[in-house]
Amino acid sequence: MRVYLARHGETTWNLAGRYQGRRESELSPLGVRQASALAGAMDAAAVGRVVSSPLLRCTATAQPTAERRHVPVEIDDRLIEIAHGTWEGRLRDELAANDPVRYRAWRQDPAHVQFEGGESVQDVLDRWRSFAAALAPQTPALVTTHDAVVRVALVDATGLSLDAFWNVRVENGAYAVFDVVGPRWVLVDECVADHLGALRADVGSQAL
Repeated sequence: MRVYLARHGETTWNLAGRYQGRRESELSPLGVRQASALAGAMDAAAVGRVVSSPLLRCTATAQPTAERRHVPVEIDDRLIEIAHGTWEGRLRDELAANDPVRYRAWRQDPAHVQFEGGESVQDVLDRWRSFAAALAPQTPALVTTHDAVVRVALVDATGLSLDAFWNVRVENGAYAVFDVVGPRWVLVDECVADHLGALRADVGSQAL
């Protein structure tokens, strides 16, 4: 069965270059439009199930699809963003200046970073694998989640190590496509963004 794994729409904190982690932040006006565009694509894909991270930016991204498809938004805590711990709520440039060793390690060697008061990428992968094993979709499904979760899912599906975390493409309001065959998640497309048109965000400036 086909699963569409989407990153939430652009948020106000994405625009500010602020680390979100488990903190709440609202969709920006562009993010709202991205969620609507995603709903159009998911309507065309005839999804019959919508599952989301509990954080507002994901549920707000999922809701337009749920309304168009007349299904509820199911919440699964395993889809929540990586816990950035003491980095949450802080600006990317601030951390690059004030926590340079950890910041450089995160950008260059993410697989071996443990956030103070937070998680590691391995923790996120463990959560993702638990979710993926339990989903058992009987109908095409939209899953809305976060940058780190999409990255570990893509890396896991392609058999790469977590060292490839930054090598995959993830965008706001875009989605990866998987075919779920028994326990296997087969990657069909890494990042579909055609439905966004001119609504694609500048992810290069975000605190990821």
